Amino acid sequence: MTEIVTFGCRLNIHESEAMKAAIGTRDDLTVINSCAVTAEAARQARQAVRRLKRENPERRIAVTGCAAQTDAARFTAMPEVSFVVGNAEKLKSQTWRTLGTTPDKLVTSDIMAARDIALPEIAGFEGRARGFVQIQNGCDHRCTFCIIPFGRGNSRSLAPETAIAQIRRLTEAGYKEIVLTGVDLTSYGPDLAEPLPLGALVRRILKDVPELPRLRLSSIDSVEADAELLRALAEEERLMPHLHLSLQSGDDLILKRMKRRHLSADAIAFCAEARRLRPDIVFGADLIAGFPTEDEAMFARSLDLIEACGISYVHAFPFSSRPGTPAARMPPVDGLAIKERAARLREAGEVALTRFLDGEFGKRHVILTERGGIGRTAQFAPVRPETALPAGGLFETEITGRNGRELVGRIHPRFSRHPA
Repeated sequence: MTEIVTFGCRLNIHESEAMKAAIGTRDDLTVINSCAVTAEAARQARQAVRRLKRENPERRIAVTGCAAQTDAARFTAMPEVSFVVGNAEKLKSQTWRTLGTTPDKLVTSDIMAARDIALPEIAGFEGRARGFVQIQNGCDHRCTFCIIPFGRGNSRSLAPETAIAQIRRLTEAGYKEIVLTGVDLTSYGPDLAEPLPLGALVRRILKDVPELPRLRLSSIDSVEADAELLRALAEEERLMPHLHLSLQSGDDLILKRMKRRHLSADAIAFCAEARRLRPDIVFGADLIAGFPTEDEAMFARSLDLIEACGISYVHAFPFSSRPGTPAARMPPVDGLAIKERAARLREAGEVALTRFLDGEFGKRHVILTERGGIGRTAQFAPVRPETALPAGGLFETEITGRNGRELVGRIHPRFSRHPA
């Protein structure tokens, strides 16, 4: 099987597995599936290329993913790179069959012209306890800091029948939890021949695949969450009570300069309503520190948002200027201030996480076990059982304590399901 080195999001994890199916066996090739969400992510991809070439000078390296799509010229110019493959081409078997049969080093096309999601069938996800199904790709929004739409193209949705069939196959293969992924997950559906919002798709999945124990959503944009999705959250126990929100800032002026479509009050109201409907729900959120023009008072509102929304998992990012985006032309914040604010966001996140974990003592949860000896509750809290368990099973666990950022659990005498 071809070696694939994956950077970035859950969507890239899914697509790397799809590429394995598309490529087949090519022992002469290593593929870097890159990420462009920050300048650091793109730098890490270039660093990996150089390291892999040093380790094996004879091996050919192909770079694909968002960094390759948005900065193809830079990767093409690297002497260590044999091929640069665009995002629209990387999942097609023909791309990999013909790679190297022509002098072309660059294999890419206009990503904005992509109109569908063409995924090879995925039998499983090596080394992972949960399965991923990409139901959406691309983004129609143009946040001023984000380059991803230029790496992924416009929003497009997977037909519900195809998504359900893939979920059924993964469930039959033994996966107890499926994660729905996408670039802008809550924009799913309006481009379909028969438009279908995300909430209706979730309902169909849970109805048509009754043997699936757990369904989880990856990152969502709360302002796009449809009413049916909220009802499903309230009524469907198998839909996990854990939402990761794209919030980015707690200051309304910064949100406007980011060209976000919500204000801080909208985020607070959404979290309150979701918590009313599903009292055991837990939230994560992405927050950016040091967006251009952000002053100390504006930043303080992001800290306040963690408390106001009840965020338990904080993903803090120092602002990373991406050439070609409007934010790159805005007055920057001092680099040291950006780092210091990002550190303070992380500190606030640690306080919030600790408070959440400490509140779990004495509760019972069903955990999905992973490699490495931990499991995850429905709220995605990490639990290390007192006894070793096989990965991929669902086990009823009583929380007995905490060790750092992990809970400690005692397995109840009965359990839900063994791994397949």
